[in-house]
Amino acid sequence: MSERHGGILPAHMIETMFAHGAITSEHPPLDGQIQPASLDLRLGRTAFRVRASFLPGPDVSVSSKLDALELHTMDLRNGAVLETGCVYIVPLQESLDLPADISATANPKSSTGRLDVFTRVITDKGIAFDTVPAGYQGPLYAEISPLTFPILVRTGSRLSQIRFRRGDSRIPDSELEAIHNDHTLVSGGNERIGGGVQLSIDLKGEGPGSLVGYRAKSHSGLIDVDVTGAQDPLDFWEPIYRRNTPDLILDPNEFYILVSQEAVHVPPDYAAEMVPFDPLVGEFRVHYAGFFDPGFGNEHAGGIGSRAVLEVRSHDVPFIVEHGQTVGRLVYERMAERPHSLYGEGIGSNYQGQALKLSKHFKVPS
Repeated sequence: MSERHGGILPAHMIETMFAHGAITSEHPPLDGQIQPASLDLRLGRTAFRVRASFLPGPDVSVSSKLDALELHTMDLRNGAVLETGCVYIVPLQESLDLPADISATANPKSSTGRLDVFTRVITDKGIAFDTVPAGYQGPLYAEISPLTFPILVRTGSRLSQIRFRRGDSRIPDSELEAIHNDHTLVSGGNERIGGGVQLSIDLKGEGPGSLVGYRAKSHSGLIDVDVTGAQDPLDFWEPIYRRNTPDLILDPNEFYILVSQEAVHVPPDYAAEMVPFDPLVGEFRVHYAGFFDPGFGNEHAGGIGSRAVLEVRSHDVPFIVEHGQTVGRLVYERMAERPHSLYGEGIGSNYQGQALKLSKHFKVPS
């Protein structure tokens, strides 16, 4: 860690953090756990069901809050079911001893978000979710609340990921314009830049009657988060097909999987994250999950035409979304160094080259 490059730390620098004790774990990192610009976090041995979500606040540890809020303790070593409508706190296997100039941000993994599992990372003395201050020393915890499907998890399951950064790595709109002109960050849609790269919704699909999304079914079965390609999509999802008019009424508190109109590209020297567009545009939100690693949508890494999958939920009232409506934006950040491997380059990436796609847990329709 002797070189002082500002930006998001790539995989080989995360490996160095393990070697130098800035990241410690009960077990060595597994193959595929370190992504091009992030680290998957593993669940520990115990889940605590608690009365409500919480932040510990300044000078308070998570463990002391658990003493007051814990309802039930579950052993995860042989697997356990996390039920919908409940809140669980799980100590993670990874702990941090960050240098004074390195901070971190966590996010649900893409597959977690597509299952509508509300997941956030908490630190001791934390005053914000998914935020780790520079120089933090201590354990990490996952807050987990399945919203639609009950899930089966176990020690070692990976629901969250964390990204490390040195300094201010966010790229302002003025520079994004130049990067877009050189690398085509988005294509095939509105291609607007403002507060990041704006993304709009695709409700036209490939033509009349084509599949444009999915709505989650209520009272569905159990999903094992560590098993891929096992579930029949129709047991959990209602397909949505294009109507005569390209719009969709979102039912209150229902969960939808939709897709961006734009194809997204994250060049090798950059990383991206989807963030809210504007809470004033309507009574809905996109459930933002996962980071966009360097190489996502890169044609040389097999990602030409990769689009962003949108996890959408309406609140309180029915709300109409229309084709081309802006629903989110991608914030781009600089990498401290170019990763040795890009997303999709032989590292088991599940969503390179994707269009409308459910999580990896579901069978791909033939």
